[in-house]
Amino acid sequence: MKKTLLYTILALAPLYAMADVAADKIYADHMVLQRGVEVPITGTCTGTEPVRVRFAGQTVEATVQDGRWTATLAPMKARNRGQTLTITQGNDTQEIKDVLVGEVWIASGQSNMLWRLNQTGDTNSLKEAETPLFRFYHSEPQVHTSPPAYKEKEKNILLTGEMYKGSWSANTPQTRPRMSAVGYYFGRELQKHLGVPVGVIHAALGGSEMMAWMPTEVLNAKYPECTTEQWLDSKYMSAWVRGRARQNIGKELNAPHPYKPAYLFETGIRPWLNFPVAGVIWYQGESDAEIQDMEQNYALLSDLITGWRTAFNRPALPFLQVELPRINDRTKLRAYWPEFRTVQRRAAEKMNGVYAVTTIDLGSTNSDVHPPRKLEVGTRLANLAAATVYGKKNVDYKGPVVTKVIPKGKKLTVYMSDKLSTIDKKPPVGFEVSEDGITFHPAQADIKGSRIELTSPQAEKPKFARYGWYTYMQPNLVNEAGLPAQPFAPGLY
Repeated sequence: MKKTLLYTILALAPLYAMADVAADKIYADHMVLQRGVEVPITGTCTGTEPVRVRFAGQTVEATVQDGRWTATLAPMKARNRGQTLTITQGNDTQEIKDVLVGEVWIASGQSNMLWRLNQTGDTNSLKEAETPLFRFYHSEPQVHTSPPAYKEKEKNILLTGEMYKGSWSANTPQTRPRMSAVGYYFGRELQKHLGVPVGVIHAALGGSEMMAWMPTEVLNAKYPECTTEQWLDSKYMSAWVRGRARQNIGKELNAPHPYKPAYLFETGIRPWLNFPVAGVIWYQGESDAEIQDMEQNYALLSDLITGWRTAFNRPALPFLQVELPRINDRTKLRAYWPEFRTVQRRAAEKMNGVYAVTTIDLGSTNSDVHPPRKLEVGTRLANLAAATVYGKKNVDYKGPVVTKVIPKGKKLTVYMSDKLSTIDKKPPVGFEVSEDGITFHPAQADIKGSRIELTSPQAEKPKFARYGWYTYMQPNLVNEAGLPAQPFAPGLY
């Protein structure tokens, strides 16, 4: 395979600590190992003596080749008490302390996943006592993309692949402020559902587009034009991404950049591919949604999900998305958010093990792309995981979803999955009807149990309906659990 600058970056990246015998840096005090599967432990060594790993009653001899070793622990049940993992070679020993066994998830995406707990104003969560069974690995970006142009420091960091620095930590008032807010709430609430340790591995970056998180193998196979010096001119880069990257790198088009296709996957995700995980939570799309090409965006999203599953060797790896929320911004930059929500919904409809949570009610009431209500987002993701991945019963995890639309004369009846009501006791807002599927008109909506009857003086014989097809709205339609109805459009019912 043709060598690229990306492979050079990986060759230079210090992914493990150098010692006589040492585990790779992703294995550290306070970590959580995935239960129920074989768990590889990897690292480096010198000398020719055997390397042995001891943990939870197991002693495993590692395979050693060219100064690298791998020891595979047999599947384990959840362990709520921290134990020590010991690595030995001759007289050299490394101890990794306070290790739990439970459920491990990756949290990734752009700035709304990166958004820290101490940016939410949630002082109660910041001050709450330590939660011993929830652990976090925060990958801190060493380079962001806020203007101005990169200096030598940023260029060197990107060139050597040292984009992220992080460590495992227990969940204490001292360690949690910089945790991803969505990742924190998700992990905290999921741990309550399961009663076993939960670890969240976080790697995200503000403004990042899907291409930056695409595995190199996918680029080479399906998007070769994005592996050249002309990557910024490809049709997959939105105007915002293109402009921000050029502010950073100027005319050095082949210089490393966080938004360069595959860069964030290779630096933020690839080091974890041998670390078994239960699933992924994903909050991203704001950068790609600027491009009004639903087929292109769906292809990118489905290729990203499939690419991650292939890279982790998990064909059914659960992938939980956050649908784009509302935003009170009428500019072109946000104009196609309804279309992108449809892309996310389509992925959830068509791909097994892919899900989406609706947040149309949680976004900003102004033009801020960072809505502050992250607690509900993380909680909805945790409830979704508990119900769909872990089979927990009696968990309210989704709002009303359209099942079918039946036209009859001047009336259109929308059938929904749940019994309906509104939070303000007023008729539902956000419905539109159309006679031709192209021109839509506002509709009067009347609730009839789990049905909505739609009429409009501008459509004598309506045949099509859509709901929530707005960049910004104040929805009021919910189910008995108070969860919002999911936006829909023709083609999704």
